[in-house]
Amino acid sequence: MAVESHMRFAGGDELPEGCIANALSLTSPKDACRLSLVASTFRSAAESDAVWERFLPPDYYDIICRSIDGPDSLEVGSKKELYLHLCDHPILVDGGTKSFSLEKWSGKKCYMLAARSLQIVWGDTSRYWRWISLPESRFSEVAELLDVCWFDMSGKINTNMLSPDTRYGAYLVFTTKSRAYGFGDQPAESSVGIAGHERETQTVYLDPQGGRRQYRYQVVPRRLGIFTHHMAHILRQEVEDEPEGRHPKQRSDGWMEIELGEFFVKRGQEAEVEMSLTEVKGGNWKSGLIIEGIDIRPKEGK
Repeated sequence: MAVESHMRFAGGDELPEGCIANALSLTSPKDACRLSLVASTFRSAAESDAVWERFLPPDYYDIICRSIDGPDSLEVGSKKELYLHLCDHPILVDGGTKSFSLEKWSGKKCYMLAARSLQIVWGDTSRYWRWISLPESRFSEVAELLDVCWFDMSGKINTNMLSPDTRYGAYLVFTTKSRAYGFGDQPAESSVGIAGHERETQTVYLDPQGGRRQYRYQVVPRRLGIFTHHMAHILRQEVEDEPEGRHPKQRSDGWMEIELGEFFVKRGQEAEVEMSLTEVKGGNWKSGLIIEGIDIRPKEGK
């Protein structure tokens, strides 16, 4: 192949596999996988432990040692297999209060904070919240909202646990029961940012249909002519307008998520990131929400 002919010295000898592996390790997991298909010279180099060791976080072994099942629970043979396993199968760490995984195309760290690691106002009062187990959750417990008028939760993570020079998003992961109420047209407020610094507040709707205005077309007599067309245009605009604020999206694992905000991790930075979600202004009673945790992962293209 043409690519292989360029991977030779002037004397006709091929570049050593170790040299190719070193070059591949300076790219990305995505690029290494693509290049392994370009030429046979690259194939074995792209499978080597030397390449995938570079794609794993520098502290990956320390993180695995924090697994509730211990480092020996991961039955993988090569560094590439370990990498892919951590992408597709989050491991529970820190006593099961967090899960850890890798973003597949970049190798950057992802964490989810379990509901048990969040600060939930009245969370340990059985009248307002209860802790249950769900087979579809990665954690042993999730928090079910029974009935509150003061909805307030927050979480924290240190930037030294995350990948440097990366923009992260924080997402509440939750689901609702069939008889959920209280979150329809009443927005909540979220904020994400470095502790001690001013944080911008976002409007979020925990009900997928929350805040969406519904309009009916008004029947206007035909004889009004141009006026009829003008009014119809205005009404169509109102129907198509999206309300301000964020709405939940369905995840591939069956849960829903809503973005609470984003933050940037600078290289060498060590600071605490705070995330919060509140609805304390409406005064209405709320029920039926089930919280799995807060997912913290790199934002696409960042």
